[in-house]
Amino acid sequence: MTAPPAAEAVKAQDGPINLGAKVGVDDDTTPGLLASVQALSYTQPVKNIEAPTDSQGGDIWAAPDVKVCNAGTADFSVSQFPWHLTYADGTNIEVTGSSGGDMPKPEFPMDRTVSPGNCARGKIAYPVPSSKRPEHLVYEPEGTEPIEWAIPKA
Repeated sequence: MTAPPAAEAVKAQDGPINLGAKVGVDDDTTPGLLASVQALSYTQPVKNIEAPTDSQGGDIWAAPDVKVCNAGTADFSVSQFPWHLTYADGTNIEVTGSSGGDMPKPEFPMDRTVSPGNCARGKIAYPVPSSKRPEHLVYEPEGTEPIEWAIPKA
């Protein structure tokens, strides 16, 4: 299997990038670890899904569609937990860990190993307030600089 083309490695950002932009992530401390990461789209509200419960926060669901590909030579794991939403007022919304049921499909994996040349793609559900929209989707795995995609106005 042929590895997907590597994106240009980005060590620092001057600001959020547009949805759809592919970013290379190169971990200098782990030989062979090279990934490309994309936030492909953002949907708010997600239709045909039961409203979040009070304990989850938010009154509607939102779901970005994201993709992480292994362009290196070493296996790595992916999950929903490095992803979060940020708002202009400083609020951050993390994933709930909810999966299955009527969550938006296909779901981004909660824990999966991605071997060289393979990708993981899917939607991540967030309980969000219907009265406002996040500014950014942030990918921040441990040991790397955060990558921010701008979420367009509704």
